[in-house]
Amino acid sequence: MNELVYLKNDEAVCDSLQVAEKFGKRHDRVLRAIENLLLGLPKIEETPKMFWKSFYIEEQNGQRYPKYIMNRDGFSLLVMGFTGKDALEWKLQYIKAFNQMESFIKEKATQTWVETRKAGKLTRKAETDTIKKLVDYAKTQGSEHSEKLYMTYSKLANKMAGISKRDEATVMQLNNLSLIENIILHVIDTGILTGKHYKEIYQDCKKRLETVKDLAYLESA
Repeated sequence: MNELVYLKNDEAVCDSLQVAEKFGKRHDRVLRAIENLLLGLPKIEETPKMFWKSFYIEEQNGQRYPKYIMNRDGFSLLVMGFTGKDALEWKLQYIKAFNQMESFIKEKATQTWVETRKAGKLTRKAETDTIKKLVDYAKTQGSEHSEKLYMTYSKLANKMAGISKRDEATVMQLNNLSLIENIILHVIDTGILTGKHYKEIYQDCKKRLETVKDLAYLESA
């Protein structure tokens, strides 16, 4: 839904690595600040858990390093004393992101979301079946990497619908996604029937979706 806050075990969270980056802090100092907070929190059962220790892999050296995942309360405690040129702006952006994610969590619990997601899976299945035909079709035209078409078209659909993860999409985004996937399967079927090159079919999909996106005011991811 957004890059600042994400879902983990049906709770809106963010992490120390990203907070350090956005607020212009060294990550080791953010870790130390969190650990100091943990030492100061009352050791009683009534104190809600706000921080969870986790790890990430540094791409440059492949090494494993610690980070903390935190919910809204943990984030609020951590950044309360953060100052600097852009600190206030980032605090406001995180508050907005937490509000959006928590609103989505409520929406996800509704029957409307469940039914919309279920219908979307059926549309996705139909699109996948059509892409399978395109994969075989592309092979006959000399493609050596036609299996990648599944990922290529999934990325296109998600981008046009303005989502990154389907299970974190709103009802409106899921409905937009179903519309987009129906257009994709129609353009692919038409392209195969008329004997177009598989690359041209992809370009036709992009053009058609760009037109629909502009008309429907869809937001791309």
